[in-house]
Amino acid sequence: MEPVEPLYEPEEVVRVLERMISVPYGRTLPIADGVKLTFHDAGHVLGSAITVLDVEDEGKTKRIVFTGDIGRTHIPILRDPESVDGALVLVSESTYGDRLHPPIEAMDEAMVDLIKRVHARGGKMIIPSFALERAQEVVFAISRLRNKKLIPDIPVYVDSPLTVKITDIFKLHPECYDEETRGLIASKDSPFEFAHLRYVSEVEDSKRLDRDTGASIIISASGMCEAGRVLHHLKAGIEDPKNAVVIVGFQAPHTLGRRIVERRQRVKIFGVERDLRAEVVVMNGFSAHADQKDLIAYAEHTKATGPLSQVVLVHGDPPAQRVLKDKLAERGFGKVAIPAPGDTIDV
Repeated sequence: MEPVEPLYEPEEVVRVLERMISVPYGRTLPIADGVKLTFHDAGHVLGSAITVLDVEDEGKTKRIVFTGDIGRTHIPILRDPESVDGALVLVSESTYGDRLHPPIEAMDEAMVDLIKRVHARGGKMIIPSFALERAQEVVFAISRLRNKKLIPDIPVYVDSPLTVKITDIFKLHPECYDEETRGLIASKDSPFEFAHLRYVSEVEDSKRLDRDTGASIIISASGMCEAGRVLHHLKAGIEDPKNAVVIVGFQAPHTLGRRIVERRQRVKIFGVERDLRAEVVVMNGFSAHADQKDLIAYAEHTKATGPLSQVVLVHGDPPAQRVLKDKLAERGFGKVAIPAPGDTIDV
């Protein structure tokens, strides 16, 4: 194979970082003549933001609100997305515009049943996970079930150096937590630390997980199984029917994660085809994206609190966008656009 040239070098990263500043939620910042920027908490991942632009135009101020990736309401760890009033235009993500997430209670029941099932047959639960947010949510869920004594004692390994570093950052920002999580931290019952939970950074320790016998839970990156340590765990465990591969996030087309979700009989790992004999379980309830109900609720609040003239749907597959557009039209949203690359939106 031809060598792949990097898009940028380390020294270029340093030059970019020198030009960055941190801006807290709620602080308005002028960024151009007649344009002011304010970030609000999007509740999606730690530090995610809804972007608000207040633009002076012919003596009037026009507000554009861009959700970015927006989080779900009433789920653990992070606060709910902040509402923003006075928007003229709402630019909204639409990832799950055609779907609803199961309630957290149903997801807990499914997780309990799965852990008991895999533990009873002495297998491993391999959970490919995004290092930011998703891994912490899975750890939180297991911690919650342990505290309720709903699952057996089973070793849990977070095997991803990046996830370990990000979890450390999570611990430093309780101001972003919801009330429940802040209460746990205050009582010194951190959901990110419990008996039989181990964070793995060293390569040799990671390799040892595949040699160990007995039941365990391995949470490892990458989330779509395209790179990282999870590939080694899948290579070692995907052909054993005692094991389970647990998918807790969106899997893009043409990725190994998508092929596992489709339950292909054979999948290629490190260039070698292997039989997919492990149990495959998909848990969409862990998604950090707002579902159709949450997206509509956010749009309706925006409509009720400002002179909203149009909604622009971005960041979603076309089928999801079309369904969400129809749902918004049913609720009286007159102008809903699904722009293609290069399209211009007049405000």
